[in-house]
Amino acid sequence: MHEVDPITLIVTALAAGAASGAISANVAVAYSRLRGLAKKRVAGSTSAELVLAEHEANPEIWEAPLAAKLTELGADSDSDLVAAAKAVLELVDANGAKSGKYNVTVRGSQGVQIGEGNVQFNRFNSPPGRPDVGR
Repeated sequence: MHEVDPITLIVTALAAGAASGAISANVAVAYSRLRGLAKKRVAGSTSAELVLAEHEANPEIWEAPLAAKLTELGADSDSDLVAAAKAVLELVDANGAKSGKYNVTVRGSQGVQIGEGNVQFNRFNSPPGRPDVGR
């Protein structure tokens, strides 16, 4: 089974979606959703907005800068963005998805969900030695 970090998954899906053009209506819809969530994530950061736009035109050159900006902006813990990326890759590369190529590993996060249709209830407690945090 393969595992990929969320940032790599997002950047890969953005590149795959842009390259796929209009393979099918399903891919176009999934890519549009992914692109919208990515734009929302980078909104307010002029440099990140620029990198996202440039990545669509030339993913090979802008892959590393986009990954850096998404990491900086906490995209790895954005469950909706990660799920949208996975959905694009499942449509564009069904065989890869079946083999587990796009399984996501999330570490050091709280309250993260991957997938759709989830219900989640969170109760975050104060870290040890910090009774004032979270109240």
